[in-house]
Order: sequence, then C-alpha cells, then structure tokens
Amino acid sequence: IQNEIYPSGDELTMGEEIHNLNKLTKGEAIMVTDVGQHQMITCRYAHYKHSKSNITSGGLGTMGFAIPAAIGAYYGAMTRQVIAIMGDGGVQMSIQELGTIMQFKPNIKLLILNNNFLGMVRQWQELFNESRYSCVAIESPDYVQVARGYKIPGKRVEKREDLQNALEQMFHHKGSYLLEVVVGRENNIFPMVPQGKSVSEVVFNKNEI
Repeated sequence: IQNEIYPSGDELTMGEEIHNLNKLTKGEAIMVTDVGQHQMITCRYAHYKHSKSNITSGGLGTMGFAIPAAIGAYYGAMTRQVIAIMGDGGVQMSIQELGTIMQFKPNIKLLILNNNFLGMVRQWQELFNESRYSCVAIESPDYVQVARGYKIPGKRVEKREDLQNALEQMFHHKGSYLLEVVVGRENNIFPMVPQGKSVSEVVFNKNEI
C-alpha cells in the first residue's frame, strides 16, 4: 500500500494523485468515480469528513458514470466541491456531457488518470492469462483540447514535479477544470479477490497468486 502512495520509480501512480488531492480537499470534497483501477484507488485512499461523499457505481461497473453523476452531485450539494475521477477508458463513454457542463456551468473538477489501458481488465489478463493482452490498449484524444472545445480550461501532467502545482491550479480554479495525469501503464492494484475465490482468499500482492 505504501509503495502505491509513495512510489520510488519515475512513473506517476494513481495512488499519489489521490494522496496529493487529499491535501487540498481536507476531506470536504465529494468524489465521484468512474469504473476501473482509479475507482479502487480512490475508494481506498480518499479522505472524507462527511457521509455521502463517495459516489460510485460500485460493482455495477457503469463505465461513463463519473461525469453525469458529478453533474448531479453538484446540483445536490452546490456548496461543496465536486471532483470527478476517471480513467481514459470510461471518460470517452460520456465525454459528450462536457456539453452539459458548458451550457449550465456547474463547478466540477475533472481528473483523468490516463494509463492508455483499460487498466482493470489488463490487470486480470496479466495475472490470470499470462499477460496475453486482448482489446485493452487504448489510444486517447488530446483531452485538454477536447475540453477547450467545450470552453473548459485544462492541463496535462506527465512529470511528478509538476503534479502538485497542477492539482492546486485545478482545485482553486473558479469553475470547471480538466486535469489529465499520465500514470504508469502497468501498475497493479491490490488487494484483490482472484477469480473463483472467496473474500477470505484475498491477495495483497502479485506473488500470492
């Protein structure tokens, strides 16, 4: 767990984004997740001081959930900061809802954790199918330019030294803002329950599988 939050490698990890985001939200924000590895990381590491602050589709696996759900969360709690956290797979399933944000101007922060994979499916294929990847690699558009087309400012971050300033810029911007963070392509998320196993057989690292 600690290695996910405080990595020693050059690549950014999803865990450190959420860890750094906690410093800014101080547990006061509503965080809406899409579906995938970022969802698992957010649900594990995000800090909340209030109930009804973690909005997720859970095991339903509703990719594309984050943006429309974040819009709804904003109108349900207009005095609180709403942050939509997405992967590069799910965001493309409802990215057209940026048009709703453009028209009605809710204050929503959009954080894309981009590993150019359907990360959770890739992880299962690595661990249980000997890394025989099929239909999991994703090419992404320029999300910052897409957002600007909807009159939403944005930024892309690839280096650790730029991360905290970019998160602060997103968080303190008045109005909606999109931040894309490029993370390591093959970081795995643990603990997990292997296929066909019970919760009592949860594993905490790759070597236990």
